[in-house]
Amino acid sequence: MSAAAGRSLATQLKAQAYAAGFDLAGTARLGAAESADQFDSWLAAGFAGTMAWMERNADIRRDSSRPAPGMQSALVVGLNYGGTQPTGAVARYARGGDYHRVMWDLLDSLGVWLKANSGGEYRSFVDTGPVLERDLARRAGLGWFGKNTTLINPRLGSFFFIGALFTDQVLEPDAPFEDDRCGTCRRCLDACPTDALTEPRVLDSNRCISYLTIELRDEIPETLRPQMAELVYGCDICQDVCPWNVRFSRDASLAAMAPNRTAADPDLAELLALDNDGYRRRFRGTAITRAKRVGLARNAAVAMGNRRAPHDVGALASALMKDPEPLVRAHAAWALGQFAGDQTALGALEHQLTTEADLAVLREVESALVTLRSRTTASAAPAGTVPTAPEQL
Repeated sequence: MSAAAGRSLATQLKAQAYAAGFDLAGTARLGAAESADQFDSWLAAGFAGTMAWMERNADIRRDSSRPAPGMQSALVVGLNYGGTQPTGAVARYARGGDYHRVMWDLLDSLGVWLKANSGGEYRSFVDTGPVLERDLARRAGLGWFGKNTTLINPRLGSFFFIGALFTDQVLEPDAPFEDDRCGTCRRCLDACPTDALTEPRVLDSNRCISYLTIELRDEIPETLRPQMAELVYGCDICQDVCPWNVRFSRDASLAAMAPNRTAADPDLAELLALDNDGYRRRFRGTAITRAKRVGLARNAAVAMGNRRAPHDVGALASALMKDPEPLVRAHAAWALGQFAGDQTALGALEHQLTTEADLAVLREVESALVTLRSRTTASAAPAGTVPTAPEQL
C-alpha cells in the first residue's frame, strides 16, 4: 500500500469511527511499547497484586505486534461513558451496560467496513487482550498519562474507555501525544484515601479501592477497610478531583452507555442478601459481574460497617450466620464489630463464636468482639476515666 493510500484509509477509518459514535480516534503503528520498562518495574514491585495474568502475558504486552501476528497498525478509539454523574458507591463506568460488548460490536462493525473497502483483516481489543492500551492510545495521539495513571484527553478528561482495532493494513500513524499537561498539580495523589498512588503515575494495586473491590478475591486488608468508606464497586476519587475532568467531563455519548440513575448507590442490605441466581439476574449485562456475588457481598458488608447505620445490624447478623461463603461471613463479622454499644451485634458475634467452623472467620469474629467490647466500654466510661485495655476484656 502506498503512503497516500495509507493516509487516505486512515482518514476514512477515523471518520467511520466518529460516525459510529466514538469520541476519540487515532491511528498508530504496532510495535514495542514505549512504557515497557515502566511496566516491568511495576510488576517487579509487586504492584499488580493478585492479578497474575498481567505477568503471565508480560512479554506479549511489551510489544503490540505480538497479540495478533501479522497485524501492522491500529485504530485506537475512546468512548466517553459520562463523568458528570454524582459520585456514588459504584464507579461511573459500571452503571450502564457492559462496555466490552458495546465497544466490541462497534469495533467489529468498523472491521467489516475495513475489510470491504481494503480487503484488510482485523481484530478487536477491548480491555481483555494482552495489550497495553494506554501506551497505544498515547501513541495514537489520544492523550497523556495523568499522575493518577489514567489517560487524559485535553478535550474530554479521562472518563472514557479505550479500544483498538488491529489491522494488517499499513495506516498512516497520527502524531503521538508528547505533552505532559498535569504540571505541578497533585490533587489525585493527595485525594486517594488509601495512598495507592505511591508517586506520580505509579499505582500500587494492592492499596487501590478499585482493585480491592473488583479484582481481589481474598480478604480485604483490615487496615484498608475504613478508607473504603461506602464504595462497593470501583472508585472515581482520583478522577473526580482532576481539573481536566472538573472542566471537560460530559454526559455519556451513547444511549447504551448511559448510566442507570439507581445504579450509583444500590441498597447495601440487598447486595449482601443476594444469592448467586439473584446476583446474576440483577447484574446480567453489566460490568459488575466482574466482582462475582461473593466479592460484591463482601464489599457491601465493609461499606455497612463503615457507615454504621443501626438498621444494617440485622442484615449483617443474618449474613454472619447464614451466608455460605466464609469470605462474606468474615467481613460481616468485622462490620458488626464497628457498632459500639449495639447488643444485637454483640449477640450475633458471641453466638457465631460458638458455632463457626472456619478458622479465618473465627479470627474475624474474635477480633470484632475485642473491637466491639473496647469501643462499647470506651463510649460508656464516665469522663475522666481510663477504659479497660482490650487485652484485659
